[in-house]
Amino acid sequence: MGTEGIQDKYVNPYTDFGFKLLFGTAMNKELLISFLNALLFKEEVIKDVTYLNAEHLGTQEYDRRAVFDVYCENEKGEKFLVEMQRGEQQFFKDRSVFYSTFPIREQAKRGEWDYELKAVYVVGILNFSFDNSDEEYFHHEVKLVDLYTHKVFYDKLTFVYLEMPKFNKTEDELESMFDKWLFVLCNLASLLERPRALQNRVFDRLFETAEIAKFTKTELSEYWDSLKNFRDWYSVISTAEKKGREEGREEEKRENARNFKKLGITIDVISQATGLSKEEIEKL
Repeated sequence: MGTEGIQDKYVNPYTDFGFKLLFGTAMNKELLISFLNALLFKEEVIKDVTYLNAEHLGTQEYDRRAVFDVYCENEKGEKFLVEMQRGEQQFFKDRSVFYSTFPIREQAKRGEWDYELKAVYVVGILNFSFDNSDEEYFHHEVKLVDLYTHKVFYDKLTFVYLEMPKFNKTEDELESMFDKWLFVLCNLASLLERPRALQNRVFDRLFETAEIAKFTKTELSEYWDSLKNFRDWYSVISTAEKKGREEGREEEKRENARNFKKLGITIDVISQATGLSKEEIEKL
């Protein structure tokens, strides 16, 4: 197929194809290394990564399977599990904890073993907000902490959540590599040209890889299928949210009408004030 239906210049990183193209392929592992260093260490601590099997089974045949977006380890044997969460799930925190058990358990050794573990990092890039108490707080770093001393009890298990809808820095406000990476994730699919703030070797690689015009026919077909799935999912979510808001407004109207009736206000006036029909109001 050609590029019909695809009008963007760069790949959408929120699609399965786009995310794995940028972060889940060995030929682009320098992108993953740069992102993890910017997110977790603020400097070039990770020198290299090796991609691991992203599909895991439990220790028993009947155990639930887990499939990760990106799973790798660095030269120290530390494990990194990176997930793109496209929509809110009721138990997404539980899912993160469940997923963290796989890179922990697989470190078990046969025979004598003293239980020493390598660090495990679970990174969730969230295309939604789960904490609406603070619009500025979008970068969550979670460890096991002693509630009495407020000190980290165990520093080898880290959960990082990025609430991407809360990141709103403009190109002129980008300072750190962390800022630049989040800007790319938020805006890549809508960019028509490369921003001045993203002029270095890592982003040379990223923009070259992400340019849709350079895809092979097979890649273009796979991307189109992935993009269509993403758009279909987004349409369903948007429709559900809109329906929920409309139902919420209707319920608010009914609640107001009930209160007006208790105050003895006439049905005609209540109808004019709420937009509900007289028949609806009489049934309340």
